[in-house]
Amino acid sequence: MVFGLKGVFNKSQASDEYVELDLNQAKSKKEKIKIRQFTLKKYDDINDILAALREGYTIAFIDIKQIKSKDIIELKRALTKIKKTVDAMEGSIAGFGDNAIIASPEFAEIYRGPSTASHASHKEDLLM
Repeated sequence: MVFGLKGVFNKSQASDEYVELDLNQAKSKKEKIKIRQFTLKKYDDINDILAALREGYTIAFIDIKQIKSKDIIELKRALTKIKKTVDAMEGSIAGFGDNAIIASPEFAEIYRGPSTASHASHKEDLLM
């Protein structure tokens, strides 16, 4: 007794089935880069920020003024968590003024201006 398996292994019944792929479909769905503003009021607010950054298309502008005035330890914890996530994504993070942080994925680089070491050497060049 073969239980009807003979038809499964029969080579003469091989069909010419194939799947047609639309190569233009992937091109039509382009993600746009988003610059989103977040306000960090408490430590739990970082969940939305981290989720947006992990999408890979979001540059986060984070206002830290409220949490900075309430609890500096919570601010440090939140910034450490955001920094670890950004570093894991090979992105960058920088302070923007006294009350804002910018975090970006790897495709965007934050320009920080000339470093203080180059300022010092430039001043020495001017004095000579």
